[in-house]
Amino acid sequence: MTIWKHSILHGIQGTIADIPELPKKVYEVVPQEFGDSLGTSKIVEQNTSSDGTTTKILLEFQDGLRAESVIMRYDSALGRNTEANASRAGNKRATLCVSSQVGCQMGCTFCATGTMGLIGDLTAGEILEQLVMANKITPIRNIVFMGMGEPLNNYAEVVGAVNAMIDPRRFGLSPAHVTVSTVGVVPRIIQMAEDLPAVNFALSLHAPTQELRVKIVPSAKAFPLDKLMAAVDRHHEISGRAVFIEYVMLSEVNDGEEQARQLAELLTPRKGHVTVNLIPWNPMLAKDGAEPFDAPNPDNIQRFQITLKECGIPVLPPPRALSLAHRRICQHIDSL
Repeated sequence: MTIWKHSILHGIQGTIADIPELPKKVYEVVPQEFGDSLGTSKIVEQNTSSDGTTTKILLEFQDGLRAESVIMRYDSALGRNTEANASRAGNKRATLCVSSQVGCQMGCTFCATGTMGLIGDLTAGEILEQLVMANKITPIRNIVFMGMGEPLNNYAEVVGAVNAMIDPRRFGLSPAHVTVSTVGVVPRIIQMAEDLPAVNFALSLHAPTQELRVKIVPSAKAFPLDKLMAAVDRHHEISGRAVFIEYVMLSEVNDGEEQARQLAELLTPRKGHVTVNLIPWNPMLAKDGAEPFDAPNPDNIQRFQITLKECGIPVLPPPRALSLAHRRICQHIDSL
């Protein structure tokens, strides 16, 4: 525990020799068994946006693979991430977007990471090192698994990392401040409700029908929409927690009145335990190999939101909560 506390309080850039008052044998055995460094990663790039609200960190791990995490700073009173609020002293709260894999095999057509394919899984320790490094820059209050990779395809390591995050003896984060987002791996959704019942769950849905979803999210072929939504219902039954429904809006693809009504129809039986998070697609995500999409018209976003609300479906206001977090990731992760 002494080694752990030192690593958390003083960072993981030092060596075992930097930790005082350990038994003499430890200074001999630990370097022989585990190497001299306290960590397995290093920051190779760090960039902060001009308004000071967002910092992107690029970490390199001991195997040479690299993954990104993003710190997003908010005004705790207003819930907004703006240049004006960045200057408000004492009101800051910070969310860290962590990666669970290097690359991703899900192939979502609008996602830059999806064009990479899966390069490798991160260990629980490598996921946690993103938090340790970020804490040295800004005290972190919230964690969202919305970075590189599909968290539920690296299930054991993600669960191990989350358990460390919410352990009072280690990072001590509130489970309600940790969100795991998935494009939809049905068996793991149910298992996560049993293993992490107090942690937030977000489903990246992006389409109201199976036919459209397969075009946007190719992995949907393996997990049809009816089975996916049944898993969402089961997750709620087990955990008792509401589910965030993430919906990236793509112009003239899934942002029309027809899609809004189809989504309302899909979610009406679940209106007591789902909240929709509308996320306008950002052109800065476009990369070679990705599908050419356009950002939705603001009027379409508003109409879409109104339609859902008229049907009694809860919708997060666009400038707040996960919508803001995800949009800031989209705007900054590839543009800093």
